[in-house]
Amino acid sequence: MIYRLLARIYPKKMREAYTQTLKYLNIKINPETYLGFALLMGLLVSLGGAFIVGTFYYSRIPILLMWPVLFILVEVLIYVPLMLKVDRNAKTIETILPDALQIMSSNLKSGLTIDQALLSSARQEFGIFAKELNRIGKEVAIGVPVETALINSTKRIKSEKYRKTMELIASGLMSGGEMAKLLDQTSINLKHQSLVDEKVRSNVMMYVIFIFFAICFGSPVLYGLSSYLVEVIANIFSQIDIPSTATSKMTLPIMQFSKASLSSEFVNTYIITSIILSCTMGSFIIGSISKGREKDGFKYLPLLLIISILVFVVVRAIISGLMGSLVDL
Repeated sequence: MIYRLLARIYPKKMREAYTQTLKYLNIKINPETYLGFALLMGLLVSLGGAFIVGTFYYSRIPILLMWPVLFILVEVLIYVPLMLKVDRNAKTIETILPDALQIMSSNLKSGLTIDQALLSSARQEFGIFAKELNRIGKEVAIGVPVETALINSTKRIKSEKYRKTMELIASGLMSGGEMAKLLDQTSINLKHQSLVDEKVRSNVMMYVIFIFFAICFGSPVLYGLSSYLVEVIANIFSQIDIPSTATSKMTLPIMQFSKASLSSEFVNTYIITSIILSCTMGSFIIGSISKGREKDGFKYLPLLLIISILVFVVVRAIISGLMGSLVDL
């Protein structure tokens, strides 16, 4: 009961999005219970993380300021894997669909009815799509019209290609067309579309590689060099002691020297934050270019973060080792 009350804190659109996502994944848990549990865990985990980070690492940042930031991050980490799994299932079904349609067409040509053709097409190697075909066949067997069962199936699979295919088949059934030829032609069209999509992705792969190298190697190398340079300059200026009488006699009043107030901790924090933002935006761009949807780039984000931060640390260590003998920090 308490989970359902907590779920009411979420905006209505977010609750509807979570509910639909759980339906796509065929998760039997009550959506409001799941949302309330996710909210409670997000609050507790983010509070503990804010306390640990604020106490042991960045004591200058207030815990009450860090808490909502970590809470949003935890909630994103809870929802994004579900969203990616929904898209992965849809992509799997889109890949299998042309072959399944050809098998249905062969079954119809052999004299089977449409519901028998659907059930006979549910091969074990089709995985999640086999379960969906069995579900459609069972609905038809208990009296649901085939057209309705096919349209209902589109509400359980988040795929525009699958939705249009099922609507086309349902329209063919209602109009009394020759289903075997319709299924064969639809299968051929889907395979042709997949080939075109593959060709487009291969043409834009150069842009993806360029963005990947710019984010993972270009910017971390420059950040590693610049962070070391900032520390050297800050150390040099901190050791300069200019008497006040000398500065008062200078003819150019705009030239004033003061101790450097830029700490290495601030510089490193700024660089890590910039790398995280660059990787996040870069993953969205890669997803948009390669797959046509920004959210498809989420799966590249962990790899980009690991490589970028690792390159930054390695470059900074190499520069420190090479220049350490020349500049005493």
